[in-house]
Amino acid sequence: MKRLHVHVGVKDLDRSVGFYSTLFGAEPTVRKGDYAKWMLDDPRVNFAISSGNHAAKGIEHLGIQVESSEELTEVYDRLKAADRPVLDEGATTCCYAKSEKSWIADPDGVVWEAFFTNGEATVYGDSPTLTALSDNAADNACCAPAIAPAKVSCCG
Repeated sequence: MKRLHVHVGVKDLDRSVGFYSTLFGAEPTVRKGDYAKWMLDDPRVNFAISSGNHAAKGIEHLGIQVESSEELTEVYDRLKAADRPVLDEGATTCCYAKSEKSWIADPDGVVWEAFFTNGEATVYGDSPTLTALSDNAADNACCAPAIAPAKVSCCG
């Protein structure tokens, strides 16, 4: 079964952990000095926040987390069929986890990852440069490519 992944960059991690713990009615599944993650079943989401050098404030990226290699193959096939450049990262350590992942950006530059987590890590890790996929991706973000703020036009 697949799970939506949302990663948000925050300014004050402790304050945000308090807020999201109250909102979700649950404490984080993973809590580090610069990172927290909730693995929720209702709604079924992997919701992560990070602070410091790892993330710009706001929505960093979205993703689809799978629970098996077979599901990962299925999602990878969809990425390839989407007719957009795909960055196949492969085995990686990111967000205190060991994963197999690939990245893609939608036509408007919103960055998505597809991944299967197969272990824990003691370090935050690193990630590839995603600027080839989207102008919204930051050069130095780990697992959290920066998403440019949406441009709002009103009352045309």
